[in-house]
Amino acid sequence: MTQGVRHQASGLPHELTSFVGRRQAITDVKRALSDSRLVTLTGFGGIGKSRLALHVAHTLRRAFPDGTHLVELADVQDPSLVPHAVIGALGLQDRSMRDLDTVLTEYLVDRHLLLVLDNCEHLLDSCGHLITTLLSAAPGLRVLATSREPIGTSGEQILRVPPLSLPTAEDSQATNETPPRDHAALRLFEDRAAAVSTGFSLTKDNEIAVARLCQRLDGVPLAIELAAARVRVLSVEEILDRLESRFQLLTSRHHADGPRHQSLRAAVDWSFDLCTYQERQLWARCSVFAGDFDLDAAEHVCADDGLTTDDVFTGIAGLIDKSILASVEQHPRSRYRMLEIIRQYGQEQLSAAGEESSLRRRHRDYYLLLAEQSDAGSAGPAQADWVKRLRIERPNFWAALEYCLTTLGQARTALRMTAALWFLWLGFDYAREGRRWLDRALAADTEPSSERARALWIDGWLAHLHGDRAGSLSLLNDSRFLAQQLGNETELTYALQFLGDTEMWDDNLARAGPLLDQALARHRASAHWTTPALIVFAVQAQRAGLRGDVDRAMEFLRECESVCTPLGELWALSWTEWNVGVSWWAAGNATETALHVSASLHAKQDLEDMLGIACCVELLSWVAATQGDSERAGVLFGALGKLWDLIGTPLFGAETLLSWRAQAHEQVRERLGDAAFEAAGQKGALITREETISYALGETTTPSPAREARQVPVAESTLTKREREVASLIAKGKSNKEIAASLVISRRTAETHVEHILVKLGFTSRLQIATWVTDHAQQ
Repeated sequence: MTQGVRHQASGLPHELTSFVGRRQAITDVKRALSDSRLVTLTGFGGIGKSRLALHVAHTLRRAFPDGTHLVELADVQDPSLVPHAVIGALGLQDRSMRDLDTVLTEYLVDRHLLLVLDNCEHLLDSCGHLITTLLSAAPGLRVLATSREPIGTSGEQILRVPPLSLPTAEDSQATNETPPRDHAALRLFEDRAAAVSTGFSLTKDNEIAVARLCQRLDGVPLAIELAAARVRVLSVEEILDRLESRFQLLTSRHHADGPRHQSLRAAVDWSFDLCTYQERQLWARCSVFAGDFDLDAAEHVCADDGLTTDDVFTGIAGLIDKSILASVEQHPRSRYRMLEIIRQYGQEQLSAAGEESSLRRRHRDYYLLLAEQSDAGSAGPAQADWVKRLRIERPNFWAALEYCLTTLGQARTALRMTAALWFLWLGFDYAREGRRWLDRALAADTEPSSERARALWIDGWLAHLHGDRAGSLSLLNDSRFLAQQLGNETELTYALQFLGDTEMWDDNLARAGPLLDQALARHRASAHWTTPALIVFAVQAQRAGLRGDVDRAMEFLRECESVCTPLGELWALSWTEWNVGVSWWAAGNATETALHVSASLHAKQDLEDMLGIACCVELLSWVAATQGDSERAGVLFGALGKLWDLIGTPLFGAETLLSWRAQAHEQVRERLGDAAFEAAGQKGALITREETISYALGETTTPSPAREARQVPVAESTLTKREREVASLIAKGKSNKEIAASLVISRRTAETHVEHILVKLGFTSRLQIATWVTDHAQQ
């Protein structure tokens, strides 16, 4: 029996538990059924296909005067029994010797009816044949099917059922704020936990733990429901601690449930048994990937004498059809992903086959090669492409580095890889993360080597940008001494360069000057211009500006342009442009500052350089303050507060820059007054990064937080009297619990009213409802 339902005399089973979330999915299924007579919901077992199909069928009962009927196929193993299952679901009692297809077509020929065929994946051929026959004979018939892979018949419209919405790991790590309560995964956990533990609810004390638990469970409804059932005996934090043995922990003991839904293992075993031998091999081998991966990676890592590259290609297609792999469509190149539950199962199979060690080594080799290719190509025309590729592959780099640092004899390779990934650490505001990996690698391999000398200066560079001056100087001096000991002139040049950079930011210009001049001379002599080498122009421009020599700073910018333009290099050039802007600011010329910093900001936007974007917006906010545009400056200050919270120490912790920053803030506060200054900052805190950039460049005015809500068209459907009352209370900021108390209804009823309002008005948030109420009250 489908989880969470009980049969009634005819038609559809009653839903024993509330249906949570899925507003967009419900809309998509309804729209698909209006366009196509066969809609198939696909996805991994436990993702909620059956519940979604049943819920939509319930909501559409009035649209099908001859009924909506569920045909359960999970227990049907013989393909020839599929027509029997349909006949039983329709309640037919035909005792003739006629062909069952004929019986069904004659019954359905003039009826307007919806059939829900649940769990078709192991009966695809027979289901496909019957559906084609019935749809051809009965024009008023619609079929809503669920299957782990498409049925494959003509006219089929396929909708993949996604996991429930939940806060991302990045969101949880980026702020200390409690995750929003309106994510469906959290609401499902709360609902199911309250059913087994009276009084359980999401509170400020447990919301973060529940969010993390739902993240670990990938937003999979079955997994969340099974986890919530454990609240009776374990706290949320204890469940989190035991997730390493999730399959044993999350075994349902409700024997009324179907056998495939008694545990996650049963659901995964079911999918595994449906795969071909090659698909099973590929499933296990793909489990070494972390996050997304592409076909090239799969072919290099997974193919061997027993599994050719052609097998990998066809195997990926098969695993996608069976919902083991999901295609990630937001990237230019096709990428694939496993849910964590699926990946862990694959790892068990890989270990059982004795292939785990060799596959992890091949995975590491592939991503080491990719890291070194990015290092070599970072100063070329593909720089912007590397920006995107490195970010996408970040989880796989983590996995490869972890292998190096936990496998005997691989620490030297960890040094190579962490150093080669400098552009990931520096170009994406992952300085803290990069330092963590570099520190671990340096601690794991302390023997003198060129790899160590390079890793030391890169770690020192990161420490400098992280505001750790003492740590930076220590690491950079270690690199210099080791490079001299080894006679490695290349690594010595970089150590000298970044030592000079750090000394300069500490206002030690007397020590910084000779170091920077020596490094620049060595780079010019070698003529091997990597992106880290090109940063020397940015530092020299800054040094000249701090001495008040803007002409000299401009000379460094022009030399940098002459080198970067043929290479197609943007990142180092944008930093040089920014430093020239700083030089003009020191010289008291706000107009020239804005000119150069704006040019830098455009490049940094293309490169998605978060640190660079923040630095540019900083200077443009000072320009706004100096030019009397106090409101603009105040809004940018607020936006910058959010940016720096994500990045870390503002402006590298440089005393001179921080003093200029404080002066600008003081100037704007004095002009606006405390109340207006705080209000402007609050406006800035609400705008997006893209809006911040446009506003800093003077391309837009301040966006209104309610702008999007006002632009959403209102659907033709009207609200009932009760729904209008609920909407009015939402506009007053009432929670579902408070709405229930005000109207003397249950909380679940209040939630249902809110769901109906959102669907009818075509909205996705309570803010949109509140804005709609306000706008209509003014009409």
